[in-house]
Amino acid sequence: MKSFMAKPQEIERKWLVIDADGLVLGRLATEVATILRGKNKPIYTPHVDTGDYVIVINADKMKLTGKKLDQKKYYWHTGYPGGLKSVDYRTMMANTPEKALMIAVKGMLPKNSLGRQMLKKLRVYSGTEHGHEAQKPEVYEIKGGNR
Repeated sequence: MKSFMAKPQEIERKWLVIDADGLVLGRLATEVATILRGKNKPIYTPHVDTGDYVIVINADKMKLTGKKLDQKKYYWHTGYPGGLKSVDYRTMMANTPEKALMIAVKGMLPKNSLGRQMLKKLRVYSGTEHGHEAQKPEVYEIKGGNR
C-alpha cells in the first residue's frame, strides 16, 4: 500500500469566512491555524501547503479569558541597544486587534518558509466588511468556541 502525497498543482483551495464575534482568541487561533495548514482535509501532507484561505471578520470583538488583557504582554526588539519594547493586550486589542490574532496564529504555524507561505493566506479585519466578495467565500462555523 502506497502513501498518498499531495502535489501543489493538484490542490483546490477554498475561501472561508470566520466571524470572531465573541470567540476566545486562543481557540480561534488554533482553528484558523488548522485550516491554514490543511490538517482538516484528508489530503493533508506535512511538506505541502494544502490549506485554504481564511478571512476573519470582527476581530475587534474577540475575547481573552481571565486577566490576560492586563497581564499578558507582547514583546519585540527594535534591534538597537536597550530596544526591548512591550505592549499589554488591552492596548493591543483597542488599537490593532488584527495584529493580536496574526501573532497568535503565526506562533502555531511551522517556523520556516512553508509557515510564512501559509500565513499569507490569512486576512484579518476589525469590522464586518472585507473586500473579498469576488472569491465567493463560504461561511465557516466554529463549533463550541465559548460564544
